[in-house]
Amino acid sequence: MSGRVVGIYVAAAGGAPCEAVPSVVALAGAGLEGDRYAVGEGTFSRKPGDGRHVTLVDAAAVAAAGLAPGESRRNIETESVDLLSLVGKRFRIGGVELVATRDCPPCGYLQKKTHRGVVAALQGAGGLRAEVLVGGTITAGDPVEPVG
Repeated sequence: MSGRVVGIYVAAAGGAPCEAVPSVVALAGAGLEGDRYAVGEGTFSRKPGDGRHVTLVDAAAVAAAGLAPGESRRNIETESVDLLSLVGKRFRIGGVELVATRDCPPCGYLQKKTHRGVVAALQGAGGLRAEVLVGGTITAGDPVEPVG
């Protein structure tokens, strides 16, 4: 795998716009510093486990769905990464270690925040949910690679 991070986005509260940041601190057991999910403010964030720390999506899928960078409401946009092949596996972004727990299909809330047809456009390409195992800093350009 030779993929990398091309965008990082956080939203301070549920429903707040996602803002691009050049780097972010990933907190083990919590999520991304300054993001709604790390502080329990995001939609469904009160449900423990199941990849509530970080979401990832392919930047090309975002563009193909007619969305601007960050508009998918996923935290990390990648390029050249087969995200769904990571489900159930540990992977690293820079020095941060994560485990991919499940896919992150598009939902009606995303469609309400963006445009009609986005759910269909992202079907099978909505991204990935992951938990932070080892914290550190994630920076745009960091490689995304399997552990082990």
